[in-house]
Amino acid sequence: MTDSNPALRQQVSHLYRAHHRWLTGWLRPRVECQDLAADLVQDVFVRVLSADDASDRLRAVREPRGYLATIARRLMIDHFRRARLERAWLQALAEQPEALDISAEARAILLETLCELDGMLAGLGARVRKAFLLSQLDGMTYKAIAETLGISVVTVNRDIAKALHHCTLYSLQHEVD
Repeated sequence: MTDSNPALRQQVSHLYRAHHRWLTGWLRPRVECQDLAADLVQDVFVRVLSADDASDRLRAVREPRGYLATIARRLMIDHFRRARLERAWLQALAEQPEALDISAEARAILLETLCELDGMLAGLGARVRKAFLLSQLDGMTYKAIAETLGISVVTVNRDIAKALHHCTLYSLQHEVD
């Protein structure tokens, strides 16, 4: 929060005082961890402050609890998605021979990349995502994908094109190399 916007500072301060305790109580049973709930609450208010038009958004909020709960729900989903990916990654690493063991730094970079890929692919529909992954990861032909998914080759072609378009837009929007 910058000193250049005292109105925003006052808005967020009021929102925090009025709803911090409620939001913590709302999150605690959902995440089953007091510390995680507290961390997520802080992240909610960081998101509120870092929004491009934070002051305007806050003025437009009619239901502050709904607004905060929506942000918290999204952060909670991101947290659990990342934790699920991390567990899967660690399990996959544990199953590898020790000769393939990698440094902690490389693991962190790979995990971050996996989380970003998961976030990108989450924007696709289930069938489009499945067709794309079968094509890119398993190297299946469009005909084999069509047979596997019970759809036409034309639909596979359309789904792959949609996925590639989505990936391109995502990389441009998020400045991915």
